[in-house]
Amino acid sequence: MAQSSKKKPNILVTGTPGVGKTTTSSLLADATQLHHINIGELVKHKNLHDGWDDDFDCHIINEDLSGYLISYSWLLVSWCLVSELLGNPVLYDRLSKRGYQGAKLSNNIECEIFQVLLEEAKGSYPEDMVIPLQSDSVEDISRNVGMLTDWVRSWQPAS
Repeated sequence: MAQSSKKKPNILVTGTPGVGKTTTSSLLADATQLHHINIGELVKHKNLHDGWDDDFDCHIINEDLSGYLISYSWLLVSWCLVSELLGNPVLYDRLSKRGYQGAKLSNNIECEIFQVLLEEAKGSYPEDMVIPLQSDSVEDISRNVGMLTDWVRSWQPAS
């Protein structure tokens, strides 16, 4: 299939681990032909981390690193930030099934309870660029992907 020459928006999907970012992003990429870049996988495969945290059983991503140059073509105005939200019982079950326990489990649950990532997004981007989406069920995710697909198809670059 030929790639459309129409410019497309950039979408940043964020949220606590287990809320459905990868599922939503994969489905949205399939529906819109947007390219899906999973930052967690990129960090692992390109060794873009500071090692391993045994307490949290994950790679250490130093968000305060400095001295890096990111070459990027798009302006911020072509971005939309989606913050996925999930009810705590559902999140607890998902994270437990992934083997999260102890501090890793409780920290992620607390992060979702207090909507830390949503609040950070609202503090970092204009509020009209931040779209909070509830992702408690397959129906929620399907509805979210449909709404985002419609948004991508109707999106026009700023003049």
